[in-house]
Amino acid sequence: MILDTCFIIDLLNNQEDAVRKAQELERKNIPLFTTSITVFEIWQGVADMNNKNKLARINILLEGLALLNLDCENAKIGGGIHSELYTQGKPIQPEDSMIAGICLKERQKLLTKNKKHFGRIKGLELEIY
Repeated sequence: MILDTCFIIDLLNNQEDAVRKAQELERKNIPLFTTSITVFEIWQGVADMNNKNKLARINILLEGLALLNLDCENAKIGGGIHSELYTQGKPIQPEDSMIAGICLKERQKLLTKNKKHFGRIKGLELEIY
């Protein structure tokens, strides 16, 4: 299962629903992944890069996950998603299209709260927490 940016942020903020979901996934021993796109989004949102405790928590969490990178094939899938949704007048963030491309190529479910955006993508399996 691929963890979306919103889940990782909620987990870092100790939000109850994310913590409960993380505990459930751990009990079920489900393999967990994140994407290089999520790492970018998290780093983009770290306003205080001098907060060593915050950075340490982020790094510990990310180091415990397998990382899936944006490669040529899943970039093409994500680009196609982005183009199709834009043409339909239902655009989403480019980063979300890239994450979806990775999920579809890797045939992985996406754990997210962002059903509004990711729910528009054909064939993308979601798990909402």
